[in-house]
Amino acid sequence: MFTLRFDMRAPDEGPASPVDLYRCALEMAEWGESHGAISALVSEHHSSPDGYLPSPLILASAIVGRTKTLPINAGAVLLNLYDPIKLAEDMVILDIVSEGRVSYTIGLGYRAAEYAMFGVEMSERAATMEGKLGGLLRAVRGERFDYEGRPVHVTPAPYTEGGPVIFYGGQSRAAAKRAGRFGLGFMAGGGDPSLADDYAEAARSAGHDPGACVIPADGMHTTVFLARDVDEGWRRYGPYMLHDANMYGAWMGPNDKSASKSLAKTVDELRAEDGPYQIYTPEVAVESIGRGISLGLQPLSGGCPPELAWESLALLGSDVLPRL
Repeated sequence: MFTLRFDMRAPDEGPASPVDLYRCALEMAEWGESHGAISALVSEHHSSPDGYLPSPLILASAIVGRTKTLPINAGAVLLNLYDPIKLAEDMVILDIVSEGRVSYTIGLGYRAAEYAMFGVEMSERAATMEGKLGGLLRAVRGERFDYEGRPVHVTPAPYTEGGPVIFYGGQSRAAAKRAGRFGLGFMAGGGDPSLADDYAEAARSAGHDPGACVIPADGMHTTVFLARDVDEGWRRYGPYMLHDANMYGAWMGPNDKSASKSLAKTVDELRAEDGPYQIYTPEVAVESIGRGISLGLQPLSGGCPPELAWESLALLGSDVLPRL
């Protein structure tokens, strides 16, 4: 019925500290599990001035420790910024600790500053991904092989047979085809629906059955807050959503096709877009879920302070979930 996404932005000028926000994220994940959340999602970016989460596996492991059944997806994990063998070890241990509850979406990344920070040549990122992704997949399965001249055997064996569930993410035809060729599910951040055909064709050509393929529909609402009064909701939550939108907009550039992209410069413009950032009344939330559309909640979006973020979730618990 709903997902909880955490990217942990904590701008210096915001009212909440990182300690408060991270503590709240764990409490919200626990609350989400007890109220029927589909999953928790943790994101990754580096060297962001507002402290965007750089270590998704660490936060995922903390959520695992606070929950018992809640599925967790870490993504997009920017594989090119890692040693794939060490990442495989961490993924396997988290697979064991969580008893298979943590899945992953691998992404190429699009920020030059991140590649520079980790000393990886961005102009060669596609070729780098090909090599690292192949090594990662063999490593999490527990195979013995050589990777760039290094003997590799990741132990212990994963809890999940064949290793944890891994998707490949992106919104280009190259990304869809890469997911298919490597036998992974495809998680698009946006883009043309025909990417599904590219994905399936590439999978079959490589001898794989196509897996899960998720491509957001046009107009998808990716960040939702709940309020009884929409005007009041925009007044209170709008500035935090605008911060999130502006940061992503600056990173993505004008040609990005992400479903979550906004061009708004003010809260009024963000609202007028009627785009990915939304305030729902309980009635609208009930109607949306009734049509089979899960709520994409990002309760700490833009560093939204915990006390205000909890008001949105409390309304979900009191006025929406009992009516479903």
